[in-house]
Amino acid sequence: MTASPRTGAGPLRPRARSILRERRFVLLWCGTTASGLATWALPFVLGLAVLDRTLTAAGLGIVLATRTVGFLLAVPISGVLADRYSRRAVVFWAGLAAALATPFIAVGLGRSVPLMAVAAAVVGAGQGACRPAFQALTAEVVDSDRRQQGNAAITLAVRVTTLVAPAGAALLAVVLDTWWLLVGTGALWLVAALLPPRGLPAPAAGGKRPRLLGEFGEGVREARRHPWFLAGLGALAAVIFTGYSATGVALPLVSRDRYGTEAVLAAALTAYTLGALAGALLVARWKARAQGWAALAGLALYGFAPLSLLLPVHPVVVFAAYALAGLGIELFNVPWFTATQREVEPRLLARVSSLDFLVSYGLAPVGLAFLAPAIDAFGQRPVLAVCALVCFLAPAAAALVPSSRGFSRQERT
Repeated sequence: MTASPRTGAGPLRPRARSILRERRFVLLWCGTTASGLATWALPFVLGLAVLDRTLTAAGLGIVLATRTVGFLLAVPISGVLADRYSRRAVVFWAGLAAALATPFIAVGLGRSVPLMAVAAAVVGAGQGACRPAFQALTAEVVDSDRRQQGNAAITLAVRVTTLVAPAGAALLAVVLDTWWLLVGTGALWLVAALLPPRGLPAPAAGGKRPRLLGEFGEGVREARRHPWFLAGLGALAAVIFTGYSATGVALPLVSRDRYGTEAVLAAALTAYTLGALAGALLVARWKARAQGWAALAGLALYGFAPLSLLLPVHPVVVFAAYALAGLGIELFNVPWFTATQREVEPRLLARVSSLDFLVSYGLAPVGLAFLAPAIDAFGQRPVLAVCALVCFLAPAAAALVPSSRGFSRQERT
């Protein structure tokens, strides 16, 4: 980008040199893409194992649950380690751990669900350890003027992997058995470990370090110094808890009971991904004057997803609502990541990013577990109405925090 993120310059502007021509960024981009492919492919490959009866549905649930537990346990620890040591080193060891653990999932297939579960927990830990380290490494590899473009390119790759990973696994399943597909996801983790470039050297150790919990607490205190961050994270958590849960629980029910076909479910999720791709492309080229407000407005668009499930509308309305939700989530994500990299003290960036991922990803399974009983107790329409209302109101409330206008404590006057 040709101007600082705080200049408030106009909407569409020319770029000097594309970030995709920078070798170091391309290596980072390829590494994050490989990790995304491995992450999204694993549940699909295990689903194929259920279809060929080498894994039961209950076993699948256990393996995926332990992977999530490993992810959530590793995120805060890796945030501390990535600030304490080299971010590149944390990415390497996290990716290597996931690469080495994945073959044990294949070994346990059809033999030992406990072995698969333990290996999946290690893979999840590797995935969780990579996230804050990748976020902080991006700030080291990409100069500040082009971070929004870089973050958009990375999130674009993430969205593409949600389409490519399952489709690619399905195509490869024609010629390869499930064992080899699992080993292939391990190879992707090895690529994620080896490709990213070096960032800044590890900070020098100054005296006796506090314990991990104390260092993570320092990251929490840094997050509290940024009211826009706390407000935005609260809004994001509310939207994930309600809107994302409505997608995971209510959308399949509506697709089956109202429309009588699973095609509506598949088409709505595809529309969401395509909307997210469009959002990533748009935000790579466009910078709003009030970036924070624009991002929060994008986050509020997720409210149209549960709203479209309330009434017996034409399926096209549901598809349009989910495309808007996907568009909006990337209009939020990219400025959010960019602002975090810009505003947070560099030595604490991984810890603050880990707090971000811990809250947002941690609430996702909680919301999914909560919504189904809520629908049984209160009915589908009231629950969906509340979900839509929360999705609209939470970002609006966050926008009332003064520093949320530009996602900066130093707002322009």
